Amino acid sequence: MDLSPAPLFTDVHPGPQGGVAHWAVTSDGKRIRVGHWPLDGAKGTVLLFPGRTEYIEKYGPTAGDLARRGLATMSIDWRGQGLADRMLDDPLVGHVDAFPDYQKDVAAMMRAARALHLPRPYFLLAHSMGGCIGLRAVMEGLGVQAAAFTGPMWGIYVKPHLRVLAATLARVMPRIGRGASLPPGTTTQPYVLAEPFEDNMLTTDRQMFDMMRDQLAAHPELALGGPSYVWLREAFAETAHLAARAAPNLPAMTWLGSNERIVALPPIHDRMENWPAGRLEMVEGAEHEVLMEIGAIRTPVLDSLEKHFLGTVTT
Repeated sequence: MDLSPAPLFTDVHPGPQGGVAHWAVTSDGKRIRVGHWPLDGAKGTVLLFPGRTEYIEKYGPTAGDLARRGLATMSIDWRGQGLADRMLDDPLVGHVDAFPDYQKDVAAMMRAARALHLPRPYFLLAHSMGGCIGLRAVMEGLGVQAAAFTGPMWGIYVKPHLRVLAATLARVMPRIGRGASLPPGTTTQPYVLAEPFEDNMLTTDRQMFDMMRDQLAAHPELALGGPSYVWLREAFAETAHLAARAAPNLPAMTWLGSNERIVALPPIHDRMENWPAGRLEMVEGAEHEVLMEIGAIRTPVLDSLEKHFLGTVTT
């Protein structure tokens, strides 16, 4: 596999020493970015699937947390975000032509992991939109020992009085040539730059919130705003499709903040109640990003994650 060097920004809240990034090309010709933090004597590699609008550098602190638990980390910039190829003329609008296209990014990531000889076994850690991508991936045989999800996007949260309108617009707007437009209430400005820390929906940790702001201020090319109507249409279709499929035969855990306000909650409870080897843990006091919460919340989650992953490894 042809992997060429790519930037990995380490000037703002870097991850563990030795992190590197590469460009990878998908089967349909999209250039994506993969990054990894190697670890001598690693007990395995966590394949970290970020959420919508996210980028590799945001998970530098998480890679450090995992390294302290004996695990190496690899992450990815999905098509349409981070430094990967953007999909529209306006690079600040989140877009994908079809949600299964993300599986081509997953395949490229797995080829890169093998080409770089990253330590096995592999484990999946998937957040938000990455949880949606990751769920399809494990349903289709992703080669991981165990899976973990945080605030997974297994349903699109829409305020009750707007659900019919949102579903209608997601179908109609692409048909009339407005598929690349932003839905009402969304902008091209990233959430962390548009909203104050107070009562934000991501984290109660001000340092983590400031980290996200600082990274985008230093590297605005990483920024992404709201999703397109096509992205919304495809997300509705993908989550409905996945909800109709059975859980795979794979150990899985999901962590969900007690104050989750970004993804739909019922599909998460339904999925985990019907995952034979799965377990849901509610995280008291947490917002959407439990891996970027205050230490008192984050550390027990990471300890539980380590036990979940390494407990599946036979020696």
